[in-house]
Amino acid sequence: MPQPALLAHDLVRDLGGRRVLDGVGLTASPGHRIGLIGENGVGKSTLLRVLAGVDEPDAGSVSRPADVGFLHQELPFDAASTVGAVLQDALREAREDLAELDRLGQELARVPEDDPAHRELLAAYGARLEQAQDRESWDADRRATLVLERLGLGAVAHDRTLGSLSGGQRGRLALAALLVRRPSALLLDEPTNHLDDSAAAFLEEQLRGLPGTVVVASHDRAFLDAVCTDLVDLDPAVDGPVRYGGNYSAYVSEKRAERERWTRRYAEEQEELERLRHAAGVTAHRLAPDRGPRDNEKMGYGHRAGRVQSQISRRVRSANRRLEELERTRVAEPPAPLRFILPQPAAETEDGPEPLVSLRDVRVPGRLSLSGLDVAATERLLVTGGNGAGKSTLLAVLAGRLTAEGEVHRRPGLTVGLLTQDTVFERPERTARDTYALTVGPERAERLPLVRLGLLAEADLDKPVGQLSVGQRRRLALALLMARPPHLLLLDEPTNHLSPRLCDELEEALGTAPGAIVVASHDRWLRHRWQGRELRLERAEV
Repeated sequence: MPQPALLAHDLVRDLGGRRVLDGVGLTASPGHRIGLIGENGVGKSTLLRVLAGVDEPDAGSVSRPADVGFLHQELPFDAASTVGAVLQDALREAREDLAELDRLGQELARVPEDDPAHRELLAAYGARLEQAQDRESWDADRRATLVLERLGLGAVAHDRTLGSLSGGQRGRLALAALLVRRPSALLLDEPTNHLDDSAAAFLEEQLRGLPGTVVVASHDRAFLDAVCTDLVDLDPAVDGPVRYGGNYSAYVSEKRAERERWTRRYAEEQEELERLRHAAGVTAHRLAPDRGPRDNEKMGYGHRAGRVQSQISRRVRSANRRLEELERTRVAEPPAPLRFILPQPAAETEDGPEPLVSLRDVRVPGRLSLSGLDVAATERLLVTGGNGAGKSTLLAVLAGRLTAEGEVHRRPGLTVGLLTQDTVFERPERTARDTYALTVGPERAERLPLVRLGLLAEADLDKPVGQLSVGQRRRLALALLMARPPHLLLLDEPTNHLSPRLCDELEEALGTAPGAIVVASHDRWLRHRWQGRELRLERAEV
């Protein structure tokens, strides 16, 4: 008995007076792993919630398998529940499979083969056996031990309460429970959050081995490239959301070509509209009733006037009909992409042999230990390392926000900008536009408007900062740094909460921008493509 597909038809969902989903459809067959991609706010998480049945659509319908697994932001258990209770719940279906197979086997042995009930029992046994095989129910206990170990939870005691775990541990436990269950349809929202390289690679391997359906919303480009068989782009397009076959690399190539086709089609239609307007205007002028004959027309003017006027009249009507038709059916203008533009630094430093910042025998007890580091005026430095290795601490020391033991020397007149992981604004009631203008000054805000930086859409500029998403607040913080570009730009996990496309543009900009840039990142895609120097930190001994 084949596993059922996950089907969605014409989904509509309005939230806060805004239409988030507008006629979205999706067919997710077993064996397909579909990635949802697009800018923040286009409805990826909303679509997952509707597909899972957690949220109801305002219109449309969803047909889903009976056993759907959905990675919630929080575990559906109270804080007093234990790790062991979560695991037992995850193993429940596999154990029910085995118990039912045992019961049906005993019944089959008891009922004679010529009894009509025997055929029904045999069919029930076959269906349950196929379900148990898809879930790998016999291997569930061993799989639970393996999954916990590979997701970094092997050392967590099973009697620990959920309330005593960190947010990252709870997220990994929720993911582990789903991998143990192996449901027919698995819906995941940013599943690689809180995962190191090894755990992310293990997740990718597990998902590729599932026989059922996987639908995942993710900003992790390396994950999308390794797992997905299809990608659905929810960004605005001529005919709505577009499905692309292949992984992230194939998507990037096809998306670029599709955008070029849309832009070319729009430009060609605009040229034709201008030509038709001009033609209609010129011929209408020639048809004007008070226009007398030209000198070279006077001899035959009376004879040919009626025929010529009739021809011109037909041309006017034809041009106007074509103009009306094109006005009615013309393609919409492609929305301006969110582009990352790095302005020139406000002031140049001497590009001499002296580094911008020099560190010697720097130490922050329990957080960072570094024998030496020089940051040149045009440096491109990628700082990597596991959680707790001191990446954020190093950036804080370079920025002068954290005092460290050892020698720290900065070039006189050096300006430094730091994008931290936690973006907090003192006045959340202010709009993004006002926050920008008040921070960079009215003159600079007029010369370099916030919208020109391409990090926030026009529709979001007049929203209070407190109403912006986490990703939008990070973009605003980045815009404030870009509007007053420093000599040394320090970026702590800059691709967090950015769409994959904007991450790609950010990387391209960082490669060609003036000034020195130091990036601390766990982003595997960024790290694999980095062209500059790399510094790997190890956890400092306490």
